Amino acid sequence: MTNVGILGTGIYIPDNYMTAKEISEATKGTWTEEAVIEKLGIVKKPMPGKDDGTQEMGARAALDALENTGLDPLDIDVILGIGEEWKEYPLTTSSLYIQDKIGATNAWGIDMANRCCTTVTTMKMAKDMLMNDDEINTILIAGGYRNVDFVDYTDKDMSMMYNLGAGGGAIILQKNLNKNLLLGSHMIADGSLSRTAGVEIGGTVNPITADNYKEAAKSLRLMEAKKMKDRLNEVSMPNWFKCIDKSLEKSDLTREDLDYLSVLHMKRSGHKWMLNELGLNDEQSIYLEDYGHIGQIDQILSLHLALKEGKVKDGSVISMIAAGIGYVWAANVIKWGES
Repeated sequence: MTNVGILGTGIYIPDNYMTAKEISEATKGTWTEEAVIEKLGIVKKPMPGKDDGTQEMGARAALDALENTGLDPLDIDVILGIGEEWKEYPLTTSSLYIQDKIGATNAWGIDMANRCCTTVTTMKMAKDMLMNDDEINTILIAGGYRNVDFVDYTDKDMSMMYNLGAGGGAIILQKNLNKNLLLGSHMIADGSLSRTAGVEIGGTVNPITADNYKEAAKSLRLMEAKKMKDRLNEVSMPNWFKCIDKSLEKSDLTREDLDYLSVLHMKRSGHKWMLNELGLNDEQSIYLEDYGHIGQIDQILSLHLALKEGKVKDGSVISMIAAGIGYVWAANVIKWGES
């Protein structure tokens, strides 16, 4: 019977950081340094340097994954790009940039977009491709993220996005690897929130002009803040837990089987509450307080760090969870080690 496993991961994190103190100062005192650390859960977060474009960071993470696994890039059949739309040049294809940079000349590529859910949803798509196409045996999922560029720290509605950072991630899936198996996945979408948040200036509705270009550079906003917050307060956690439970059910597992939660960065209280609800302790996850939220890279980063720290080992059952503006929630299940 066909199975799909994770061969390995790769990460790229820029050398530059923004500290809690600097975030506090950027809010002009609306948030104290202590509140940034204790409530928002940010000690520091990586910031992009001069050469840290979205596509370039994805390529560097992919190279790290190749080094970590020893995989020959010529053995990659498909590259699924998970980098953000905010990249070096609009209308260029990130997966093909990565293909060229890593020498994966036998691969074809396509870019995926599901905001901060992109990694988890793309892993499901990659598994489906591997299980249903005899010509595909190895898929590289890779991309970069730097939506931090758009954050206006003086916008009080945007405090939920003060944690945005920069970095790249990569994860390699293979057919019949017989270890580190990707099991069930489940997603929930709510299109009524599709335009409640986003970059307000720079598209066809509100193009960049000579008069608004400075404002456009920091125009990631909650365009319908009350609608979005009210709706999320009502459905977000229930939807997340439904995704977790359904993905476990599809894997013939339950919450009692969980050993590790690979979760995006969120405010500190929410992280602790979720662990408690799942019956997990602090050692069964990694709180990304030194990284902030690197969008869809968070899940790869959490798994990557957990493997290094020994929090994930043979036999561990992992739940990867994500949520993205739009709005979408997702979870998958990974059984680490030999099958």
